Amino acid sequence: MKLSRQFPLNALRVFEAAARHRSFTKAGEELGMTQTAVSYQIKLLEDHVGEALFLRKPRRISLSEAGERLAPKVAEGFELLREALADLRNTADGTLIIHATATFASQWLARHLGLFQLRNPGIAVRLETSQEVIDFSRTQADVAIRTGKGDWPGLRSHFVMRNHFTPMLSPKLAESVGGIREPLDLLKLRIIDPADAWWRIWFTAAGHPDVALDTYPRSRLGAQSFEAAAAVAGHGIAILRPEFYTEEVASGRLIQPFELTCEDGSHYWLVYPEARRNAGKIRAFREFLRATLPGFESVTPPTAP
Repeated sequence: MKLSRQFPLNALRVFEAAARHRSFTKAGEELGMTQTAVSYQIKLLEDHVGEALFLRKPRRISLSEAGERLAPKVAEGFELLREALADLRNTADGTLIIHATATFASQWLARHLGLFQLRNPGIAVRLETSQEVIDFSRTQADVAIRTGKGDWPGLRSHFVMRNHFTPMLSPKLAESVGGIREPLDLLKLRIIDPADAWWRIWFTAAGHPDVALDTYPRSRLGAQSFEAAAAVAGHGIAILRPEFYTEEVASGRLIQPFELTCEDGSHYWLVYPEARRNAGKIRAFREFLRATLPGFESVTPPTAP
């Protein structure tokens, strides 16, 4: 019997998309197939394995116990195939594509990538930034630096650094109200993005859980680095990760009026698809971070759900 009849590769491809989307319709849109065709391929695969892979419910589907067992293995198998094909593309093989938030990219990564390339002259680097959480199956990115708890299904996670925060502002702005001597003095000035949950966490830790932050004008700049630039310009107080702005403090453009820093349990992690853990360029970048960051991998990620 031919291998193609023994091994339902096309049905597995359809299953992988349907399991990822939890939708036959969305899987069909991705693969250019009708919902009926998707259902047919899933049925062929279920007949092949002898078990139902999805639970069909009105207007939605969910993976059965067998489907839950099969889905990560199939996803890893297709990722290995994608990696094998990518490794054959000579032009792409030597380029490491890193996705990161604008703040991490500008305040840490951009300052260290030159050293990475000096140590790895055969690897070109392309840096992409956005606040979005990317889907590795829909992007060319090799690795990402993202904030969270490190528990993303299907991804290998390595702790990069803690993400703690504290109010920071320009010294001139502080002088405009006679200085910042206690936490409530901050409320005399414009707060950049008072809807940011970090503010409530910090004021609570400072002993003032009931400050009326919702009475302040809303302003969302989209990235911590933009809020820091506004603070340097004297447009308000930003709540920032102080280690990212040591140069601004040293030059007198920003001050940190209080030693108190807080965390919300969300930190910086290096992530990439589990199946790509042995790719040479990813391994080189991982080893660079391990040598550069004293706290790299000092926190173990929780088991992904």
